[in-house]
This record gives sequence, C-alpha cells and structure tokens, in this order.
Amino acid sequence: MPLNVHLHQEKNQAFIANLKTLLDDGINLTWGDLLPEPANCHILVSGVPDKEIIESCTNLKYLLIPWAGLPRATRKLMLDYPHIAVHNIHHNALPAAEMAILLMLASAKNIISIDSAFRKHDWSMRYIDDCAGLVSGKKALIVGYGSIGRIIASRCLAFDMDVSAINRSGKSPEDCKIKVFPPSELDNLLPRTDVLFLSLPLTDSTKGLIGKRRLSMLPEGAIVINISRGRIIDEKALYEILKSGKIKAGLDVWYNYPDSIEDRKNRPPSQFPFHELPNVIMTPHMAENTDRTEMLRAMEIARLLNMASRGEPLPNSVDVISGY
Repeated sequence: MPLNVHLHQEKNQAFIANLKTLLDDGINLTWGDLLPEPANCHILVSGVPDKEIIESCTNLKYLLIPWAGLPRATRKLMLDYPHIAVHNIHHNALPAAEMAILLMLASAKNIISIDSAFRKHDWSMRYIDDCAGLVSGKKALIVGYGSIGRIIASRCLAFDMDVSAINRSGKSPEDCKIKVFPPSELDNLLPRTDVLFLSLPLTDSTKGLIGKRRLSMLPEGAIVINISRGRIIDEKALYEILKSGKIKAGLDVWYNYPDSIEDRKNRPPSQFPFHELPNVIMTPHMAENTDRTEMLRAMEIARLLNMASRGEPLPNSVDVISGY
C-alpha cells in the first residue's frame, strides 16, 4: 500500500526535486496549497496547517513539521486531534551548533572589537596580554541537551573544555563523556559555569528561565550563548548585566522581529540598546542559514518519510500538551 504524503504550501521546486530523489519507492508525494482529490493523505508535511486541511485528510496519521519546534498556532490546533501524531525535524542541529561555537569563540577572543580597531589601523590590542581568552579548560554548561546540545557538547570536548549539560531526565547514554544533570541542579551549576549555552525550546516553563537572579550567579567574565529563543532570558536583566560589564554574550535570538519586508532593514531587536554594548555579539536569528540547510532539510524529511513507509517508529515526537 503506497504512503501518501502532501507537502503543504511547499513551492520550492528545486527542494521538491531533490526530496523526490531521496524517497523510497512506494511514497506518493504531492505538494502545494491545495490537497489532491481525493484527499487520501497519510502524512501532512506542514508547519502551520489550518483546521480545514486537517479535517480534509480523513486518513491522516502524522503531521510532520518541516523544522524544529512547535508553533503556538499549530499546538493550539493539534490539541483537538490527539489521534494524529506530531513530529518535527532537527535538520538545523549542525548549523545551529556551529553558530553557538562561533559565538563562543568570537566572544572569548574579542574578535569584533579587535577587528573594528584594526580596520582603523589601530594595533593596540596586539600589545594587551590578556586581550583574548582561552576556552580550553573552561567549564561549559549546555541547558537543553537535545540534537543541538549534543553537537555543541562534542565540539566543546574537542576544545578540551569541561562539559556539563541539563536535560529533563538528568540521564545520559552510558558512553557519554559529559556530566548530565536534571533541571533542579541549574542553580548549583551556574556559579561554576564559564560558558552557558542555551539550546532548549521556548515553553511556558522555560520562558524567563534565566532571569536576574540566575544571571547574577554566573562568575565574572562568563559568556552566555543563546541560539534557542530570546525570551528564555529575561530581556531587561540580560541587558543590565551586560551593561555592567560582568559577563559577555553571543546572541542569535531576540525579543522583537520584523513585521514586514520593509521592516527588515530598520527593526531594533530589543527595547534596550544592546547594539551599544561592546561585550555582546549580535546576529539576526540566522544560525540555521547555511549553504547546505535546504539539503539537510530534504535529507531529514526523507529519512522520516522512508521510516514511515517501512513501518518503523518515527523519531522526534512532539508532545503537543507540553509544547515540545
């Protein structure tokens, strides 16, 4: 029996052509805004489907979100359809982890300040002995030990860092070379953390997880790297501690986003002037944007569709109730 898959609102013809070459025989692939007639769809690939399309797919077994995370609108909708399994893909794990490591190194080495001065032919920083920090031997804490967090951990180990992580269970594979703790240990770990990586989803329980009190627990000179969601860190508290100069940060995620194409060229990412601070590196939520991202997305979607076609259990299950 063929597996019927519909890519909702997918218009990238190059992506579709690439995806088709990766699929097993027996997968019937359609795409576009409209469902085929009849709408005998077993898997719907869509990030934000509407109620009408879900209702039209009477044989729908899976909703596959073609990125990491669970949009709020999708969560609200799918709470009404508990019989439909929701999964997502983690094709962004490698690019996001690389961005996290880049932000860590750039912050530790003061690359932005050095580059800015040297563009003005100022060699002064060459003669400052402690201008750049060494990450080897430093303590890294990864809050959110999922697909991205595990890659960050492996890269930190390659730099001879002492790596700890926090996940829901507090458990790690037997062959894991890092120490994994439950969320209840966060306050105990922060005072001995040199680099704090945030790679966890934004949910009701993680919003504002890192506030003024927890930021103040970090030691002098610590680096905060956020490649997850801006609102996991309290906006005002983050700005104030950065302004004090106690810590550094590399931030790829923010609090305000453009509302239109015209807005993209002049939209402050926060109500606070982070851009005036010399100890923060800012990128516009682009960690997953690479020259291979679309290829990785096609490969990951194909992997899950092929598994479904073979009758294998699908990974990356999303708990709609908890929001991740």
